[in-house]
Amino acid sequence: MEILIQAAQLLFSLSILVTLHEFGHFIPARLFKIKVEKFYLFFDWKFSLVKKQIGDTEWGIGWIPLGGYVKIAGMIDESMDTEQLAKDPEPWEFRSKPAWQRLIVMCGGVFVNLILGIFIYIILFFSYGEDRLAPKDVTSGFAVHPMIQKYGGQVGDIVLEADGKVLLNGSDVNKEIMLRGAKNLKVQHANGKIETIVLPEDYEYELFKNGVMQPFDYQVRSNSVDSILAKSQVSNILKKGDFLVAINDRKIEFFHDTQYELFENRGKKVNITFTRGNDTLTKKAIVSPDGTLGFAREKGEILQDTSKFKHFDFSVEKSISLGSAYGIQTLKDYASQLKYIFTEKGATSVGGFISIGKLFTPEWDWRNFWEKTALISIILAFMNVLPIPALDGGHIVFLLYEMATGKEAPQKVLEYAQYVGFFLLIGLLLYANGADIIRALTGG
Repeated sequence: MEILIQAAQLLFSLSILVTLHEFGHFIPARLFKIKVEKFYLFFDWKFSLVKKQIGDTEWGIGWIPLGGYVKIAGMIDESMDTEQLAKDPEPWEFRSKPAWQRLIVMCGGVFVNLILGIFIYIILFFSYGEDRLAPKDVTSGFAVHPMIQKYGGQVGDIVLEADGKVLLNGSDVNKEIMLRGAKNLKVQHANGKIETIVLPEDYEYELFKNGVMQPFDYQVRSNSVDSILAKSQVSNILKKGDFLVAINDRKIEFFHDTQYELFENRGKKVNITFTRGNDTLTKKAIVSPDGTLGFAREKGEILQDTSKFKHFDFSVEKSISLGSAYGIQTLKDYASQLKYIFTEKGATSVGGFISIGKLFTPEWDWRNFWEKTALISIILAFMNVLPIPALDGGHIVFLLYEMATGKEAPQKVLEYAQYVGFFLLIGLLLYANGADIIRALTGG
C-alpha cells in the first residue's frame, strides 16, 4: 500500500507539472497565432485513453505516462512529422514566425516550471512557516564524521559559519560543503573554543566517493533495534527488541557511534555486542566496503535537541522574499550536484521513476507533496533547458544560432539532431530506470 501511495503522488505531481509545462508552450503559441494540433498529457502512441477535438486542437490523455507534449504545426518535434514540413510554410505555422516569437514559445515551458516551483515555495512559507534549529541552540553539538575529524573537527562541534556565511539552520552546513564548495568552517568545540577548520580543495568529491553526504549530523540517541532497520546479514544476528551495546570496543551511545565505527572498519570483521532480554551477546559480522552493515536511522527518530527547534511564521511579503530566494537556491544546488554524476560513484547512483517516487512519503502528506512537487518542477526547468536535441534547450540553441547569424539551421540538421536527442533520452531513461530495478532486486 505504501508503494501505491508514493506512486499515486508521483503520478499526480507529474500530471500537474507536465500539463502546466505544456501550457507554457501552448499559450504563447496561440498568442502568436500559431496552430497547435495536439495537447496531450502522457504519450498517445497508437491510441489515446481520452481525446476531444476543440477548435484546431485535439486534447487528450495518452496511455504511456512518461510526460506529455503539444504538437505545434510546422515544427520539428518528437512526432517527426516531416510530411508537413515538405510543403511550403503556412502563415499559421511555427516555422513562418519570427525567430524571437519562436524563442518565446520554446522558453515558455521552462519559464512556467521555474515560476511554478518558486510560487509553491512562497505558498509553503506562508502556510506552514519554518522550523529552525540555530547553531547556538544545538546544546549537544553535532555528530562529526571521521573524514572531517581528520582536519580538526570534533564530535560535539557547532558550525557557526561556512565561508563567512552565518547559518540559520545548523544542518545547512552540509549543503554548504557538498553543493556550494564551502572550505572554511568556523566551529565552536564542546569546550567552548572557537576555531576555523579548513578543508582541502574539491574535498566534497572525496566525501561523496565515500558515501558521506552528511559530514555533520544532529546527534540521535538510538541504539535500540526497534528504531533502526536491519537487513542482509545483520537480520540474522539482531532481532527486534535487541539493544546495541558496543561495536568492537566502541561503546554505542548515539546512532553516529555505530556509523563511524563501521566506517573505520570498512571491509573488515567486527564484533557486535548487544543485549537480548537479560543476556549480553557478542557476534561477528563483516562490514561492507562502503562502511555499512544494514543499519539506517528510521525516519521520525527523535533528535537530541528536538525541543530546541523554533517555529517561525511569515507575512506575505516575507514569504515572497524567502520563497523566491529558496527556489533560486534550489535551482543552483541542483545544477551543482550534477557534477557528481561524472564520477564513478555518481554514474552508478543515477535513478529513475522509482527513485523519484521515493521522494514522497509512504503516507499522503500534503506539505511534503507540495515540497517535492516544487523541487521536481525546478528540476524539470533545469533539465529542459539543457542544450540537448529533443529537449526545449536543443530548440533554443538552434534559435539563438539563427538570431545570431541571421540564417536558419538546415531542416535536415534539425531532423537528425531530433533523432539523436530522442535516442539519447530513451537511452538515459532506460539506464536510470534499469538501475532502479537492479537496486530493488539486489537490495542496494
